[in-house]
Amino acid sequence: MTATLAPQRDAGGPQERGTRTAALTLAARNAWALTPFGNGIERPTPLPSTVVHEAHHCTVRRYSAPGPAGAPVLLVPPLAVSIDCYDLRPGQSLAAHFVESGRPVYVVDYGRIRYADRDMGFDDWFARIIPTAIGAVLRDADNSPAAADPTLDLVAWSLGGTLSLLTAAHCPELPIRSIVAMGTPIDYAKNPSIAPLRALGSLAPLPVVGGVVRTAGGIPSPLVKLSYRSTALTRELTRPWFIANNLTDTTALAQMEAIDRFMAGMPGYPARFYTQMHKNLIMGNALASGRVRMGGHEVDLADVRVPVLAICGDTDVLAPAASVAAAADVLTGSPRVRVETVPGSHLGMVAGSRAAAETWPVITDFHTRH
Repeated sequence: MTATLAPQRDAGGPQERGTRTAALTLAARNAWALTPFGNGIERPTPLPSTVVHEAHHCTVRRYSAPGPAGAPVLLVPPLAVSIDCYDLRPGQSLAAHFVESGRPVYVVDYGRIRYADRDMGFDDWFARIIPTAIGAVLRDADNSPAAADPTLDLVAWSLGGTLSLLTAAHCPELPIRSIVAMGTPIDYAKNPSIAPLRALGSLAPLPVVGGVVRTAGGIPSPLVKLSYRSTALTRELTRPWFIANNLTDTTALAQMEAIDRFMAGMPGYPARFYTQMHKNLIMGNALASGRVRMGGHEVDLADVRVPVLAICGDTDVLAPAASVAAAADVLTGSPRVRVETVPGSHLGMVAGSRAAAETWPVITDFHTRH
């Protein structure tokens, strides 16, 4: 008898073997880039900007724009984050989106928050810093086609939206054309994520909370980072699996790296600012009543006289949709309050992979209509 050997499985042609080799090479390169010895997946390439005004915690930057036209846009960030929230990376940059649309685009940069800033509160921002930034923008845009219509649009995220609304209510004479507030909580009682904090606050008297925070000078940067990461616990726990499953997906790893870099750069809150937030917003839920008193200023949200777009993220745990949508109940002096829900988390609605398709067109449509 003649023995016959079973045919061996074809290892694939040269093209298939080449594809596998390229994939393994890419995976190895990306894995090394993510180690402490690597240079990262993607080098940060921030949008070019020019400083047009510089003052204490009020540096106004203009992003370069080809042939800017129309009313300027001023991007207003919240405290405890950097301006990178509006320029996370290529393709995830709201600032670049406005630049590409041909509009003059500005951002107000608060810089680092230090112990010496412990006496700064909400009123420093809505009565001084944001109005100063608005004036700087309009002066710089004076020679642009927008000069015939000396107004601007405020576009803000999270507590940046709170500051923008309080500014417009406190200074109704400012030439604000409209306000976009993304993920800006109004009714804190409709935010389950802070329920434990509200419960703890009811046990600890405000003087105790304020004393501890003031002694520390505020809420330090590491604690802010930890609290933000805790809201995305699933992401943190599944990070090793995400990396392993995406070693050949450079774009996905670059997005992860950009978010990590953004969170690593979070500054803290000044002591007085956080104490006001704890007393008036978290515990007192003052914004939901439409009226808040801070730093000797009585601010009524009914005094906001411009159109407002409130954007909710459908998976936002820091500012759930019900909390954000309450803007329609308190902004009674606005000619129109539009509430839209888009896919995304708190940061995702602004700079996530779907923001360009889901969130930014909503803002563009709002600006076009108003």
